[in-house]
Amino acid sequence: MSKVNNKKIIKETEQEAVTLDNNSPVNNKSIRSVLRIVKSETTHDGEGVTLNRSFPNNYISEFDPSLLLDEMGPMDIKPGNQKGFPDHPHRGFETVTYLLEGKFEHKDSQGHAGIISAGDVQWMTAGSGVIHSEMPEKEFSKNGGKLHGFQLWVNLPKKTR
Repeated sequence: MSKVNNKKIIKETEQEAVTLDNNSPVNNKSIRSVLRIVKSETTHDGEGVTLNRSFPNNYISEFDPSLLLDEMGPMDIKPGNQKGFPDHPHRGFETVTYLLEGKFEHKDSQGHAGIISAGDVQWMTAGSGVIHSEMPEKEFSKNGGKLHGFQLWVNLPKKTR
C-alpha cells in the first residue's frame, strides 16, 4: 500500500513483529521504507556563519511542527574572530540548540542570559515575540576553538503565539 504524506510517497508493508531482545518486541506491523535521502544545503546566516540546513530546502518545504533544522559547523573560530547571530527577532516558535563543541552565549529582550557548552541544550520559547542574540562566549571568542552544534525550530500552537 502507498500513501502520500507531506508531499512524499511512503510505501508501507505488512510484516511480523520483530524482537529486538528477549524483553522488547516491536508491535508495529507497518514498516516504512526510505525512498530518498536528501542532503542538507549549505547556507549562511548571522555574521556569515556557515550552516548546513536539513530543512526547509528544495525538497522538503512543509514540515510542521518542525520549521527548520540547522547544523552549525563544525568550524574553527580563530582567536578574536567572533562569528555568531547578533540581535534578531523570533516569534511563534521555540528554538532548541544543542552544542557538540564550543561555547555560545544567549541574551534576550526579556532579560534572560546564559552560556551553553559542549553537551548542553538550550530551549527558548519566543511566544508572542522576543529579540535575542547567540554569540560565541567571550573567553571562547578570545581564545578561539571549534564550534559545532544543531538548532531545531519548533512551531508553537496559535493560542501560545
